Amino acid sequence: MLAQDEEMMFTDARIDSIMYQVTFNPKTREGDIIANLSLVDKKDLDETLEIFRQVMYSGLSVCSYVKLFDEGDIFSGLTIPAGKAGITTVCSITIDGVLLKSGIPAKPIFGGIVQVKDRVPVRFTDSIRYECTTIDPLEVLMSQDLTSVREMMRTGSGKILANLREVPMAAKDDVDRTINRLLTAGFYGILEVGEPNSPVLGADVSRDHMGIIITGGTNPMCAAQEAGIPIITKAIKGVLDFHEMKKLA
Repeated sequence: MLAQDEEMMFTDARIDSIMYQVTFNPKTREGDIIANLSLVDKKDLDETLEIFRQVMYSGLSVCSYVKLFDEGDIFSGLTIPAGKAGITTVCSITIDGVLLKSGIPAKPIFGGIVQVKDRVPVRFTDSIRYECTTIDPLEVLMSQDLTSVREMMRTGSGKILANLREVPMAAKDDVDRTINRLLTAGFYGILEVGEPNSPVLGADVSRDHMGIIITGGTNPMCAAQEAGIPIITKAIKGVLDFHEMKKLA
């Protein structure tokens, strides 16, 4: 049962609300981003960060920046429990916020699992629409042990998390420019940009729109989970100043 001060909100409404708080400018690399938060036992922190680093430098996350929180620290209303460490990573919805600030109305549609073969994304095998759930779809899919991120890094084939958004096809040139700026700023999580009025990785898009698929910001957490590390992840947890994050080298 919800507490009196809680309100049930579908994920698409929560995304619409939080993406307006993104102020990150890829030209200056300044401003606020949306962050995911993961909790791990302190004894597992070094191993977890190494797995995160491997996933990030394989191009399977949004970017390679993190911020660490110690027990007792607070991020977006959540206190890091005793014996735990918190790791914030950049959420893919940050890119939607950047597109929005560039005058491009991006609409996240669903989160899902993408099959990759020989390092080429093939199709979505599972998906959950944002408008149909109060829990982030990638959190749900991650909990079902359906990914094979580590296998993908090792062999070039596997299943990873990604999400689809639509933008008006009239904004194609602006989309290309904004994505290039994001790439320059180290945001390399763009998996596929579809053609106008055409399916992308087997997913249909609305008329007069084009689809953009971005790798899930929770892929590093999936890899840690696949390695047997107990990890709790809160996707789209809050907003964080990008300057507070450090590159995971």
